[in-house]
Amino acid sequence: MDARIISALSVDGRRSYAEVGSEVGLSTAAVHERVKKLLDKGVIRRFSISVEPERVGLSFTAFVAIRNDGGAHCRDIAPRLQAMPEIEELHSVAGEYDFLAKVRTTHARALEDVLYQIKAIEGVARTTSTVVLNTEFEDRPLNLGWMSEDRNAT
Repeated sequence: MDARIISALSVDGRRSYAEVGSEVGLSTAAVHERVKKLLDKGVIRRFSISVEPERVGLSFTAFVAIRNDGGAHCRDIAPRLQAMPEIEELHSVAGEYDFLAKVRTTHARALEDVLYQIKAIEGVARTTSTVVLNTEFEDRPLNLGWMSEDRNAT
């Protein structure tokens, strides 16, 4: 039931608990109580808005793989990367690189400036960038329904 509530709110966090309750088959009070528990447990971190990046001038997206030089720990580099507002997401990854960052800027030259800033961080050895040509989808609402489906059923 919690997964159904999360999925419903993921589509639009402004929906009323009555509307969510109607969709999932619970009373308004029951939805309110379950959401409160999900917030208290940290399952739901926050309610937020979704902004169309191009409408606010952020029309250039790239994924930047970042490798440290071995002299600095990733835990020391991550806060410096987090402080950069152009970095929308930062993931610690296994493989050739240590981080994968989603960077959103106004244009290619602004990405170049961000790359210079990243490379200036003590401990960063190199970066490799992949520029996004077109975004097919992102910021997808969370749908947890697939987790409860029996995948082995024919």
